[in-house]
Amino acid sequence: MIPKTMKSFLEDALSESVREKRLIQDGPFCFLEFGPLDVDSLQRLGIRVDRLGPRLVSCLWDRESALEIGGYLVVDNLAMGAPSMGGTRMLPDITPDIIHNLARGMTLKNAAADLPFGGGKSGIVCPGAMDKKERKEIIKGFGRLIKRYKDIYIPGPDVGTNDQDMKIFAIENGIDNVVSKPADMGGNRIDELGAAARGVVAAFNALVEHLPRLRELPQFKTMEIPPAGELDVLIQGFGAVGANTARLFHENTRNYRPRIKGISDATGYLLNPDGLPCSQLFSMWKTLGTVAGAYYHERIMHGSDPVGSGTVFSNNPDNLLTESAFCLIPASPVFNYLDVSPITNPSMTCDRMGKWQMIVEGANTYSPDPARKAQRRRMERHVFRDRGILIATDYLVNAGGVIYAAHERIIPTPRHLYIPKELLGDPGGIQGWLDKHRTEFQRLAEQRQKAALEKLETVIPANMKELIHGLCQDGDSLPCEVAEKISVRRIASKEKSKTARDVMAPAPVIGLDKQIRDAAELLVESHVSIVTVVSEKGRPIGIVTNWDITRATALKLPMDAPLTKIMTTDLVSTGPDTSILNCIRILENHEISAMPVVDENRVLGIISGDILARKTLFRLLQTEG
Repeated sequence: MIPKTMKSFLEDALSESVREKRLIQDGPFCFLEFGPLDVDSLQRLGIRVDRLGPRLVSCLWDRESALEIGGYLVVDNLAMGAPSMGGTRMLPDITPDIIHNLARGMTLKNAAADLPFGGGKSGIVCPGAMDKKERKEIIKGFGRLIKRYKDIYIPGPDVGTNDQDMKIFAIENGIDNVVSKPADMGGNRIDELGAAARGVVAAFNALVEHLPRLRELPQFKTMEIPPAGELDVLIQGFGAVGANTARLFHENTRNYRPRIKGISDATGYLLNPDGLPCSQLFSMWKTLGTVAGAYYHERIMHGSDPVGSGTVFSNNPDNLLTESAFCLIPASPVFNYLDVSPITNPSMTCDRMGKWQMIVEGANTYSPDPARKAQRRRMERHVFRDRGILIATDYLVNAGGVIYAAHERIIPTPRHLYIPKELLGDPGGIQGWLDKHRTEFQRLAEQRQKAALEKLETVIPANMKELIHGLCQDGDSLPCEVAEKISVRRIASKEKSKTARDVMAPAPVIGLDKQIRDAAELLVESHVSIVTVVSEKGRPIGIVTNWDITRATALKLPMDAPLTKIMTTDLVSTGPDTSILNCIRILENHEISAMPVVDENRVLGIISGDILARKTLFRLLQTEG
């Protein structure tokens, strides 16, 4: 059955007629699908269509399940390549706009990481309380729902899901239709490997190297960078990203090895100017999940703090941001960690924040929502422009996880390791298959990890260099603006390389000897706006459009009249290798809505304004062209 909160949301947002008109049923599975032309419906779902997307928004549920199984999928765009890639979040209060915000972050993150995948995200609307068996069935049921979209969306873990849940998805949908799987499926265990944290460390190292160039800007003119041995760091959020970042800094022997001066989690914060014991804190996190409160009770109260008496504890984690250090790393899942005004309830207001020289964002802070973007610009004007603190934007920094995940597709599973189709949906049979090929899957996982690390250590430092270059090149720009330009330039470049062949729709053709009625029926059956009229040898000689049929009706021409009465012989067409941008220009210059794609006097497909709107980022092409 559809989750109650989801049902209530959709009934409030969409009229009954819209829900009935857009409902697609496939057995027990129900889908409400919306594209970039459904501006009004998407706005009612809280999603604003812009030049990047979204490409598809689907509300999906299982109407026959005794459990509440349903959620949302957003494919923001496929400019960098298909399928899109992004995690599956599982929370009771998921809504389409939340998933769209996350999908847009994946669009920019995948582009920044120069990965051949679009941006997408999905969300499971789960009950507030469920036992392990119910949870597993909900995961399995959602996996069956998203199988419909396996050509345009590949899930991975996110808040509320893990690699074992991805294994369930893979059991249902196939081994290469999921990323961040367990190692026994050849997967990269992102959290266990500290993939996102590796991106943070790579970004930190590159920024320290390139930071002196910022002295070109007036607010950084007097900046003094401490010697390598005096660099210190605050980490807001000692979870999968923050804890692994601390571990990697501690183990780092190749580059900079800053002191971890302070950390925070849900139980409070710890601070020591001489540095905290990272190894012990990491071990404690692996065991307990949180560390600040436990460390205080076990080590400080009983006098066993190995660093000495200099460690301070506070039960207010947000107050860590009042402390000063060379670098702040926000690694807590909090969008609004800083703001000028307390009205938005930030972790800390700018008037109380500590003194830092860099902020390296290890958590997702991006939102396409106009109000949040304005809020972000307001904060950056104060922090970057007025205070001279560099901000490295989240999706340029924390792309390590998606880079590792993407290599499960970039280095595909060999055919002989594909799960046999007859085993899909059979956990026991699949486990036997995996055990049989365990050694090969382990080697595959190691190969993917090595390639992912090489990619991470190349692309993330390059992004940091490009960020600083962009800020110096345009002194009026903010870090969030330069970061978005970096991703959008890559998206636009990929989009411009597409041709008519990549997006054309199937082309209905009709013989010259047919009647008006035949053309009208073909237009209706094909759901397109034009049919191409061809000679006996199949050579295109004209077109008939919806408008031609309407005009024939207005002129009261008989439906059995020959096509020559209404067809247009002044044929405008294009070739399969014509760029998308030139296709747009041809349509605009000739003031037509559609045209056939022709190669060597053979009709291959059609291009129309509607197809370009649905399948390309035509707004982006027009503005970037």
